[in-house]
Amino acid sequence: MHHDFDRQALKKAFGGFPSGVTVVTTCRGETPVGFTVSSFTSVSLTPPLLLFCIDKGSDNIDTYRDADHFAVNVLAHDHANLSNRFATDMENRFDGVDWEMSALGNPLISGAVSQFDCTTHDIVDAGDHLIIIGLVVALDSNDTTSLGYYRGRYLELNA
Repeated sequence: MHHDFDRQALKKAFGGFPSGVTVVTTCRGETPVGFTVSSFTSVSLTPPLLLFCIDKGSDNIDTYRDADHFAVNVLAHDHANLSNRFATDMENRFDGVDWEMSALGNPLISGAVSQFDCTTHDIVDAGDHLIIIGLVVALDSNDTTSLGYYRGRYLELNA
């Protein structure tokens, strides 16, 4: 199949769709791991399913492909610093971050708008990414405004 656009044009076009910002977390052994994800969406209410996508070139690909549980933390409007922190390559992204361990063993970031504690339901191979589908086992949510992302910048949402 022939594509009349390059990767940057596609990325720019995808960037025209505003999204929320999340940090998806799990543990590698006893060590908490997490990374910033904007490719997150609900899938089903019955059963309660959600998904996120992870690049196959990610340093975390093996951890998330092999994990049987993970959490999605929807970041609040004042969490741009956390989004940036979990999007960068650093040794321990959780240093100085306020979080607690969920019943499933996933790090939950304090102050998140929503937290979804999930078991891994399915993994779908999709081009240069994996689509990881989670079954929501527990959740917490509040009325705080979430952090938005649009065309490569954070977006101020008015609730």
